[in-house]
Amino acid sequence: MVKVTVWNENRHEQKNPVVREVYPEGIHGAIAAFLKESGFDAKTATLDDPEHGLTDAVLEETDVLIWWGHLAHDEVDDVIVKKVKQRVLDGMGLIVLHSGHFSKIFKTLMGTSCDLKWREADEKERIWVTDPSHPITEGISEYIELEREEMYGEHFDIPAPDELVFTSWFEGGEVFRSGCTYKRGNGKVFYFRPGHETYPTYHNKDIQRVIINGVKWAHPVDRKRPIYGNATPLERIAVKN
Repeated sequence: MVKVTVWNENRHEQKNPVVREVYPEGIHGAIAAFLKESGFDAKTATLDDPEHGLTDAVLEETDVLIWWGHLAHDEVDDVIVKKVKQRVLDGMGLIVLHSGHFSKIFKTLMGTSCDLKWREADEKERIWVTDPSHPITEGISEYIELEREEMYGEHFDIPAPDELVFTSWFEGGEVFRSGCTYKRGNGKVFYFRPGHETYPTYHNKDIQRVIINGVKWAHPVDRKRPIYGNATPLERIAVKN
């Protein structure tokens, strides 16, 4: 069974009654719930847990880590970020959602500012499938339409994605690369844009399906990891005069 850890800073839920109404069990709880219904072993962790809930034991047992943050990126301990990065390089999958684009772990793995345009105006978003053969799009039609979402607009300061899976259009006219995949070391990274905290985005069945597909895609490949460093030759090396 695929083991997923859903990480959320869990600050909006404590400060904003609108968010508590939309996600009474927290954003992390809502995501973990539909993952469990789909057969995953899903657990949660939050910023205020000891070691942010990402102890060595938890990370070692996590196949795919899902990350949602916004208000408190700077409060995430650099030591934990370093450990998460190493686990990704070793093969753990990472799914970064919405405002997690500014998280320390995503910026570290991307090597850029990950900055963008934004606007909160209750506007319509159409998330167009731009790679219809990609497994993350399985079960999704030509587009997903959200009646209200926060706008993210280009330029999105990220490296060119290995695969551009989704592109969003917003009612105000902007577009955005909203579904991007990367490979980092032995691990796979999926950034998925929608998920502003005051909107019921993670209750949307198509959005849930994309995240479920993302977990399946990011799950580590079952193989022995490469061995790095000084290598013993596989064949006898002839002595040259």
